[in-house]
Amino acid sequence: MRIAIPVANEQLSPHFGHCEKFALIDVDTTDRKILSRVDIEAPPHEPGLLPIWLAERGADLIITGGVGRRAQGLFAEQGIRVVIGAPVAVPEVLIDSYLAGELSLGANLCDH
Repeated sequence: MRIAIPVANEQLSPHFGHCEKFALIDVDTTDRKILSRVDIEAPPHEPGLLPIWLAERGADLIITGGVGRRAQGLFAEQGIRVVIGAPVAVPEVLIDSYLAGELSLGANLCDH
């Protein structure tokens, strides 16, 4: 599975569409471990672009603090699950918590 996390200042970016880069992290869901991480620079912000762009890069799941309703629908169209309300933390910490079934989620930080 490939998980994408929006990143700013080496931690989860609270606003999905305005991050500096994306951490693309390949995980083994059976053994619950991280296999690899690649960071890629985010494209310029353009409504509707990121779901297709991340699908082209193999993302199966997004972990984010917040994302708008329209983007959620566009991710669903691409077959990408979205986990919303994740705290600001280093991507590996978020992934480890997610794989252990212990990721604490709060409110969607993006309400548009």
